[in-house]
Amino acid sequence: MNILFVCSRNQWRSRTAEDLFKYQQHQVRSAGTASSARIKISEKIIQWADLILVMEKRHKVILQEKFGNSLQRRKMLVLDIPDEYGYMEPELVEILEQYWKSIVG
Repeated sequence: MNILFVCSRNQWRSRTAEDLFKYQQHQVRSAGTASSARIKISEKIIQWADLILVMEKRHKVILQEKFGNSLQRRKMLVLDIPDEYGYMEPELVEILEQYWKSIVG
């Protein structure tokens, strides 16, 4: 399964998730919705993903507005992780690991 993590700038939350889980049994990538994102969300990345995990509800809304048709056959979940953590911050890692276990086992 191809799993995409999405936050705003792809610097802290989604990048942490990608780096945590990239060596698991699934393919993992990350991207951001902001124009200043390290890796910007694109149609190509959306097409690649089977499952999209967004950090906040607003990210889901942005993706639906920009890529509505491409999302029709993709599962998208909102993790509700606020933008208050740094890259690889222990509390963020713990939260992401709990979600990972509940979502992919």
